[in-house]
Amino acid sequence: MSKPLILVTNDDGISAKGIRSLCEIAQMFGEVVLIAPDSPQSGMGHAITIHEPIRLNEDDLFEGIKSYSCSGTPVDCVKIGIYEVMKRKPDLVVSGINHGSNAATNVLYSGTMSAAVEGAMEGISSVGFSLESYDSDANFEISKKVVEQVIKAMLNNEFAKNICLNVNIPNVSESDFKGIKIARQGHAFWEDRFEKRNDQFNKPYYWLAGDFLKMDAEEGTDLYWLEKGYASIVPTKYDLTAFEMIDELNNWKL
Repeated sequence: MSKPLILVTNDDGISAKGIRSLCEIAQMFGEVVLIAPDSPQSGMGHAITIHEPIRLNEDDLFEGIKSYSCSGTPVDCVKIGIYEVMKRKPDLVVSGINHGSNAATNVLYSGTMSAAVEGAMEGISSVGFSLESYDSDANFEISKKVVEQVIKAMLNNEFAKNICLNVNIPNVSESDFKGIKIARQGHAFWEDRFEKRNDQFNKPYYWLAGDFLKMDAEEGTDLYWLEKGYASIVPTKYDLTAFEMIDELNNWKL
């Protein structure tokens, strides 16, 4: 029986520590092809490159893994992996391990999760992993255990291919890690502010900043379980239709 073909990507870039940890575990389960951005692409969401060429260069950073650095976005990496590098759909798309949480509505901005969503749109079992730490040298030992459990379960179970998994892992010690919980997406948003500064020519520019406000961190949400020391898994769909509004809109006089 042939090994599963696994496409690995991220949004922190091909040299990030998180993707090394992800590849280490993915290799246990199948043949890995790595295609990741050549520079950080955090916050790119589901962006694709259409106004300039995409560059793809073979890389030798990962021993025993066919790997490529890509000038495009995480979604570009998935697309070019399927249609140009592998010439077929892989059995699994895994993205991450992201440096920083993608819980709650962070999923909408996340390049890591958009790569997983793209996989789901292609009908491929897909998952994104994120650790609640922005430290470039973060400890990924607990994350690797979670990745191993989740990939094993995904390969052993059938589920709808239009759904991907959003897995977030708390930044806690091994003794404080409680396990894994299935969750719903919490409600939170960034209360944005812009820091205005002047450059050397006295022309203004802006840095986006803000605070992450948790509006719904009740029991059952990803935010709740992360605070309790659990990793959370949220089944995530790309269909944004508000079905509960369809009948109401049909009654509008349009």
